[in-house]
Amino acid sequence: MISFNRKVALGIGSVSLFLAAMAAPLAWWVARGNAEEAIVAMALEESERLLQHEPFRPQGPQAQEHAQAAVQALVGGLFDIAELYAADGRKLAEAATPIGDTLEHDRPQHRIPSYSKPYYESQRLAPDRWTLRVFVPLKLGEQGVIHGYFEGVRLMPRWQREQIRNDALKEALMVSLAALICGAVLYPVVIRLFAENQRQARELLESHITMMEAMGRAIARRDSDTGTHNYRVAWMAASLGEAVGLHGSRMKALIAGSFLHDVGKIGIPDDILLKPGQLTEHEIAVMRTHVTMGEEIVTGAGWLEGGREVVAGHHEKWDGSGYPRGLAGENIPLVARIFAIVDVFDALCARRPYKPSRDLPAVLEVMTEGAGRHFDPHLLKAFVGLAPRFHQAIIKADETQARALLDQMVRKHFDL
Repeated sequence: MISFNRKVALGIGSVSLFLAAMAAPLAWWVARGNAEEAIVAMALEESERLLQHEPFRPQGPQAQEHAQAAVQALVGGLFDIAELYAADGRKLAEAATPIGDTLEHDRPQHRIPSYSKPYYESQRLAPDRWTLRVFVPLKLGEQGVIHGYFEGVRLMPRWQREQIRNDALKEALMVSLAALICGAVLYPVVIRLFAENQRQARELLESHITMMEAMGRAIARRDSDTGTHNYRVAWMAASLGEAVGLHGSRMKALIAGSFLHDVGKIGIPDDILLKPGQLTEHEIAVMRTHVTMGEEIVTGAGWLEGGREVVAGHHEKWDGSGYPRGLAGENIPLVARIFAIVDVFDALCARRPYKPSRDLPAVLEVMTEGAGRHFDPHLLKAFVGLAPRFHQAIIKADETQARALLDQMVRKHFDL
């Protein structure tokens, strides 16, 4: 089984690697976009400088002459192709570097400009030919009236492509490293918080188990028992539960319910509970109310409520002749059917002041007679294989030893 620490390490590591893998391309894309936008920003500055130059106006008799002078000033620096258009979309002037001339046949068909905001297009013509096309409306005055359009094309030089790639790679690596460092920092924090939470949960659970034992011992002593019976039946019930595949919350419910099965006897008057002789029919009816009273006590009692099925059903019988509800067969909860077997077995085997302990064959003979009537026959069959070990424990184990047996079960199934 993988330890919790390793699970946390694998989980945080996987998430960190996933975030790094997702963030790296995003960082690359953002870095490249920032580089492209920086070039567009420079184009905007150039267009503003062009408009501020007094001789240039994209209208009037000298508009074309002024436009040609402007594109000649713009080309060769930032752009390999520079074009100016009038407000109606007519091309006024165009200039290109020798490199720009080689781009003409790769350019998409020109569209008549009609845009009102600057934008750009990034195009990959070939692995080593990456161009940026910039579209800038030329506005004059406070009203921002469009008087013309500037369009420029730049073939990104090798040095700039490498710079953008290196910058993007650095940002991607930094983001990836940040994700991994974050994971490394989170790991000990998660482990420490989990350990603290586990410690507090363990302390709370131990206090609940202590309370369960105290309640069980208090009832047992009131019933003239040392409390050993509760430890024995809870241990035997858990052992039988393991044999039939019970685990998790169902096993916890079985243990709690087995220990508290007679908790309702706290409400039975002493003259009935401790009566040495045979009970009258009325007294038997009163004694049987301990089941419903026990159910009421554990209901709503936090995790102890899990034992309600055992408390409420430990006197039901397979043939429906039990009490208080007269349930039959599999309508009786599994945990109650398990407990019914070990409870009767302990009562038959245990030495009491008024009777000696019976030997195992005699006890199993009585138990077998109850198959299909008192007991679930399938569970009883599984129980018979465990009976010799249970019999030895009942005869030899005192309260301390019986408690030690149950403690092992509690620590095993309650993760203590």
